[in-house]
Amino acid sequence: MRLFSSARIHSSLGLSRPASLLKALRPEQWSKNVLLFAGALFSHSLNDSEVLLRSVAGFAAFCCLASSIYLLNDVRDREGDRVHPKKRLRPIASGDVSPRVALAASTVLLGFGLALSSGLGPTFLATAIAYFALNVIYSMGVKGVVLLDVLFIAVGFVLRAVAGVELIRPLQPDVALSPWLLVCTFFLALFLGFGKRRQEIASHEAHAEAQRAVLRMYSVPLLDSYVLLCAATTLVAYAIYTIWPATVAKVGSEDLLYTVPIVAYGLFRYLWLAQRRHEGEDPSRTLLTDGPLLASVLLWGALAWGVLYLGR
Repeated sequence: MRLFSSARIHSSLGLSRPASLLKALRPEQWSKNVLLFAGALFSHSLNDSEVLLRSVAGFAAFCCLASSIYLLNDVRDREGDRVHPKKRLRPIASGDVSPRVALAASTVLLGFGLALSSGLGPTFLATAIAYFALNVIYSMGVKGVVLLDVLFIAVGFVLRAVAGVELIRPLQPDVALSPWLLVCTFFLALFLGFGKRRQEIASHEAHAEAQRAVLRMYSVPLLDSYVLLCAATTLVAYAIYTIWPATVAKVGSEDLLYTVPIVAYGLFRYLWLAQRRHEGEDPSRTLLTDGPLLASVLLWGALAWGVLYLGR
């Protein structure tokens, strides 16, 4: 009955099969793959047309791989999603997209993603395969293992940042991403991951364990402590990165330090949204829908670009 009702709701909204399939790809989640441009940004290569073109191709490859994984995951989790007040409206859980169609689309996207990756060099392809394998392992069982579930998500973000560097390496063999920036990426991903788990418990306590078994291993107070620890570590790691001797030598000044308050505001705003507005269950959607948070990210990008490119 729930499946029929959900399908009828989608039908009343006029969603055709192509539109439903597109929704199942979760294009709003592609914003996570912007990390692939980090290598070009911090290597002062965004004004290089060849580097920029490779970065766009790498972004497209990871979007294909990510959507392939989302389809696989939603097929596997469709029963659990049907007891979730929001996830039951997902195209596969609601019946708008059949598992057979979803698996076929996942295979095609995987093929496109790997084909694009192979054209960007063997090290980028290896990183892309590692990213896909990591997420398959996560979907097949690790997401049910306490702590490892969020750690795997964080490693996925780090692999995106590494892939951004591997895009450039064929053109600039000596390019490297700062270890401090990788640490910052890792703990920022942990911050978002633990925050997501917190909101899943806080917002849907009655159905949380039914739709994600690992949540019974967490509690809101425990996750609050993890979130605060990761937020503090992210901010400190980024601050150290801005004044690290190698960063200052590459940039030519310590001016990146002036972007630290914006990063602090973004972290504090996200914490406020989670605590006071009960948002954060979908970090990508929160970023795209909260004006002040999105503005802080765009302002950080503009200032970082100005320091890295106009100050040289």
